[in-house]
Amino acid sequence: VASGCVPLTLGGDHTVTYPILQAVAEKHGPVGLVHVDAHTDTGDRALGEKIYHGTPFRRCVEEGLLACSRVVQIGIRGSSYDPDPYEYCRDQGFRVVPAEECWRKSLAPLMGEVRKQMGDKPVYISFDIDGLDPAYAPGTGTPEIAGLTPAQALEIIRGCKGLNIVGCDLVEVAPMYDVSGNTALLGANLLFEMLCVLPGVKT
Repeated sequence: VASGCVPLTLGGDHTVTYPILQAVAEKHGPVGLVHVDAHTDTGDRALGEKIYHGTPFRRCVEEGLLACSRVVQIGIRGSSYDPDPYEYCRDQGFRVVPAEECWRKSLAPLMGEVRKQMGDKPVYISFDIDGLDPAYAPGTGTPEIAGLTPAQALEIIRGCKGLNIVGCDLVEVAPMYDVSGNTALLGANLLFEMLCVLPGVKT
């Protein structure tokens, strides 16, 4: 980041996004976030630990790394320990787009709204592979049914073209669960798509 590179990071555990955003925000100030995931990753702690793959965005909020009015979380779903699992996110000003709002439709109109929300200020893309349905991406540690399709994933990433993207990651691919290799294939292609929408890249 200090050298002017735009980091595209491969995970691994979603915890990696936390230190990346520390470095990105140190240079750019609080950033907008396009976050694709089955989970909000805004928990406070698990098994007594405050840093794990379900807490990175709460830690980022606490440190002022995110411009909360420019955070959108897409594909959120699954069971919860809380009767209102998105309350924290809404209280911060995040836009939460549950998976059921994405079923059976193109996400191009949503991304038009997201581009207006993000404006020309710095934006980071964090893509958890479990945002996709496990039919397409089984190789992950916390799969949730009824997720996004690969076509919708492309609509989200391609819909970020023109934004001031200052970093991206693709996380939570778990090779030991990826018997067919399809999850790795999908993850690699999504990272390539992110590369193609970076500012100044000609495609």
